[in-house]
Amino acid sequence: MGSPRLHFLGHSTVRVELAGRTVLTDPLLTASVGPLRRVVPVPDPALREGVDVVLLSHLHADHLHLRSLRLLDPGARYVVPRGAGRWLRRHGFARVDELGAGETLADGDLRITGVHAAHSGHRWGPRYTGGPDAGAVGHLLEGDGSTVYLSGDTALHGGMELLGERGVDVAVLPVWGWGADLGPGHLDPADAAEAVARLRPRIAVPVHWGTLAPMGATRLPTPLRARMRRLLVEPPLTFAREVAARGLATDVVVARPGDPVPLLPGVAP
Repeated sequence: MGSPRLHFLGHSTVRVELAGRTVLTDPLLTASVGPLRRVVPVPDPALREGVDVVLLSHLHADHLHLRSLRLLDPGARYVVPRGAGRWLRRHGFARVDELGAGETLADGDLRITGVHAAHSGHRWGPRYTGGPDAGAVGHLLEGDGSTVYLSGDTALHGGMELLGERGVDVAVLPVWGWGADLGPGHLDPADAAEAVARLRPRIAVPVHWGTLAPMGATRLPTPLRARMRRLLVEPPLTFAREVAARGLATDVVVARPGDPVPLLPGVAP
């Protein structure tokens, strides 16, 4: 079996090396996005080098962040949800492919399959009308005998059982977000543990936590300050406890934003 290498850069940004290709997911590489501020250091610039494929799960600005994309090699291959290609090309990215749920493309020996995600795909979110609308997707990476599932933002959905039947080595799952509460289309730690029960991966890696907070939310003396500080550290630990309480055979591997993911023997080098 080939051995994927993962590095958690923060929020939903993960560097995956598999089957001779380097993939970067939903790159968020700057100190801020809109009113949100990064509460951990920006990723090491070396981690954005040598990227062959950039996977974009949906069009929300904390996942498709144009300032971050412009820090990457413009010659990389950008894979967007079906319906978003023309919009990204208009912003100066030439090598853009669209991928919908159930569709597969290859990059060298790496196979990338779009997977359904239960999440709003609109550029400006569900409450606004400007910008394109393209259905959110997750991604399944296959190569060298290993499978990595990157769910992107999603709520629980029935397709997770089908993925579990197909077989998943590593599942990268969101366990929170950036605010004091979660809106629709997200997994909290308990829901993420239920996703693990459906997917039955060998390893689960929690992401989408500990990276962003609304400006001033962790410093200003407001009633939310203590809650926000807790939510920057607790979700992956709660997720691990929830998985253990269910007696699942999945190992939860927690890496802090900016750190490599220490996968287990037989799955990582």
